[in-house]
Amino acid sequence: MWERVLDRAGIREPDARREYTAQRRAVRRFAPAEYTAARLLLPAPLQPDVVVLVAFMHETDDRIDRGALPEREAALRRWRELTDEALTTGTSPHPVLRTLARTVRRHPVLRGRVDAFLDGAAQEVAWERFGTEAEVERYVEGYSLPALMLSMCLLAPDGDPASAGFERACLALITAMQRLDFLEDLAQDVREGRVGVSDQALARHGLTLRDLRARTAPADRVARLVTDQTDVAAASLRTARSLPGLAAGEHRPFLRTVLRVQELRSAAVRKAGPSLATRPCGPSPVGCGAVLLRELTRRSLSPPRPRG
Repeated sequence: MWERVLDRAGIREPDARREYTAQRRAVRRFAPAEYTAARLLLPAPLQPDVVVLVAFMHETDDRIDRGALPEREAALRRWRELTDEALTTGTSPHPVLRTLARTVRRHPVLRGRVDAFLDGAAQEVAWERFGTEAEVERYVEGYSLPALMLSMCLLAPDGDPASAGFERACLALITAMQRLDFLEDLAQDVREGRVGVSDQALARHGLTLRDLRARTAPADRVARLVTDQTDVAAASLRTARSLPGLAAGEHRPFLRTVLRVQELRSAAVRKAGPSLATRPCGPSPVGCGAVLLRELTRRSLSPPRPRG
């Protein structure tokens, strides 16, 4: 099956096929849910490129997420130099960058997206705490959105007005996704002192990071915080519901699945409530599987598109 995908993507040179296959195996290992959705629902010609972009994001995050701030800053500078060199020369000693260079040659629009993502990565390196909700929003726009658009730009419609509307809907989607990430990971982030819920939001409910770290925060206050933050995410998700309708028909099953899974995440976070201060949560794998099966069934029952 994968060999056929590479054929349909026009990737025929043996070294390229081996390198795309290696990245596929890596993504299947560290992001199995996302990998499965992409493989089952995205058009075959896009699958190798999306796999490589996910692998590049993962490698970037891994490199800039270790050590003290000066170490993370140095790691980002070095990684950016290696990336720029790979995209300029078309080759690299690093397998991810070598395959990324191939993908950028196949889709030149990605060069600017890679630059925007690495520009935004400086925010990911630097943040420790968010003082205000406005700071959270700037982080989402500056880092989370460029990260999402690395792959989503391949699904965007042609034309400036249409693509701009698509990107606005993507901003709404990633706003919800990022806020849900911060809530799901609250317990771990509290232990590490790098919390994605702003001090402003905590204070609104009579909470501090010290309360959460000492596990002395009243459960009812944490519950109200979770409800408030989940409401913000849910409002963004409602705005993002326009996303599938803005894309080409062949991309809609994947986008509908992404949205529905975020709705499941939102429901799981809301249900977990104050327990998020002590343990993480996530959507039901059974529920996510049902969403995927429903889209596959819906696609199989759709009439075939006429051929021109």
